Amino acid sequence: MAAPFGRHLALACVSGVLLALSFPLPHFSLLAWLALVPLLVAAPQVSGRDAFVLGWVAGLTFFTGSLHWLTNTMVNYGHLPASLSYLLLLLFTTYLGLYIGLFALAVRVLADRPVWLRLAAAPAVWTTLEFARAHLLTGFPWATFGYSQATTLPLIQIADTVGVYGLSYLLVFVNVALAQALTALLPRAEMPLPIPVASFLPTGTPFPKPAVFGPLAAAVLLVNAVLVYGHWRLDELTRGAPAADPIKVAVIQGNIDQHQKWDPEYLRETIARYQALTRDSVAQRPDLVVWPESAMPFFFERDDAYRNDLIAFVARQDVPLLFGSPALDTPRGESPRLYNSAYLISARGAVVGRYDKLHLVPFGEYVPLAPLLFFVDKMVDGIGEFVPGAQPTIFELDRARLGVMICFEVVFPDLTRRAVLGGASLMAAITNDAWFGYSAAPYQHLEMVAFRAVENRVPFARAANTGISGFIDATGRISETSDLFVPTARTASLAPRTRTTFYTRHGDVFAWLCVGVTGALFWWHTWFGSRAGRPPGLPRSSWSA
Repeated sequence: MAAPFGRHLALACVSGVLLALSFPLPHFSLLAWLALVPLLVAAPQVSGRDAFVLGWVAGLTFFTGSLHWLTNTMVNYGHLPASLSYLLLLLFTTYLGLYIGLFALAVRVLADRPVWLRLAAAPAVWTTLEFARAHLLTGFPWATFGYSQATTLPLIQIADTVGVYGLSYLLVFVNVALAQALTALLPRAEMPLPIPVASFLPTGTPFPKPAVFGPLAAAVLLVNAVLVYGHWRLDELTRGAPAADPIKVAVIQGNIDQHQKWDPEYLRETIARYQALTRDSVAQRPDLVVWPESAMPFFFERDDAYRNDLIAFVARQDVPLLFGSPALDTPRGESPRLYNSAYLISARGAVVGRYDKLHLVPFGEYVPLAPLLFFVDKMVDGIGEFVPGAQPTIFELDRARLGVMICFEVVFPDLTRRAVLGGASLMAAITNDAWFGYSAAPYQHLEMVAFRAVENRVPFARAANTGISGFIDATGRISETSDLFVPTARTASLAPRTRTTFYTRHGDVFAWLCVGVTGALFWWHTWFGSRAGRPPGLPRSSWSA
């Protein structure tokens, strides 16, 4: 007898909770390897419509648990009532949950297919949907499944070939294999809960060895292949001497309160704090000092007094400085253009150049579809409506070429890839995570940088206004991290990039391959019907082979 829908709904909620727990905080990354199993067991036992609902509920639970910190920004900086902020969070996570709803629908459709097709195709569908989420409606790739493994170095080395989406595929593959094996142990009748398995097996029922061990063996082989590759890469990258001379970098964390940041009364205090921390760091003779996003809250190119003071300070320290500051351009005959920018000043006090942020934060730095959403103001305090830059800027240092990612940009793999293709051998990630408060967001944001480092085998220096500041080497190892909401400085040596990875050359080929597989499945199902390819006598609701 079919289980009540409420029990299937409970399984979907369990998957959502396990997914959320896989990410910071608390970051129980091992849970990611089985988080989807309850949903994968439940979805094939219901109709396609109900499977979509189950996936949507799992997604709503997951994203609400992982992104609850958004309410801090809306309440404290958007000045919204708490009730309205939670409503807006639920609206956003309702949208994000649709992607997992579509995945569960695909799982239901694939329930009638041979086991090998389910093992390969279900992870491809998940990866396709994550890839779509990263691009549609300006893109929001936060909480991509693969990021849950950011601190497991042997696993993430495969990202230099398949990117973060390859890790997502691997995780879903293992979850599908576990669900397949678990369901094969159940009786043919639909069962609401799979544990304990032994109590469900009628006396004399033969143990379904191929259906259990086949998927598990495939999952073990795939995971071990990834681990072998990872250990080989780690050994190659850590045992040998760096091919390029290390660059010593200092990152400064000013810890400027967001409510004071743009207040002119605190401007001199802000500058003095960054200069004091920098003077302390210069004693370690760094080759570069990095200040965070908008560290200097004035128009650097227009305020002569503060600009000249800063240039003179850098020349006295005799160390190049990268820092964030807004920029304002007024092209002839056009409206003024406001940019979120980064500047590099050489050790001699020359302004080397400027980088303008390419990918802005919707509702934070601009309002998307502003003519239609004229009633919506930006969700955070700022100084105006920003416009995106035109192209990456690569700064020339004595022994490296420096690329920059500003805040939200580092969550988009292709932006770092474009900078590296442009010649960057060292990357700086500058950000202001004060908006997030004491929450999981700064930890989630930091760990995404590890994948950008591995994908392109390029080290990162990360300077954050309130933390977390630190360094990420080409293996994705995060080191010298600061605490949240304390003024501090960190210094480390980074080996500039000397190789170009498959991922850097070709980008998200693996994700596009998954898109192709998903498209082919959709075409086949549309043209040949949902019964095509189902083995005779196989129940439509079964996941077993």
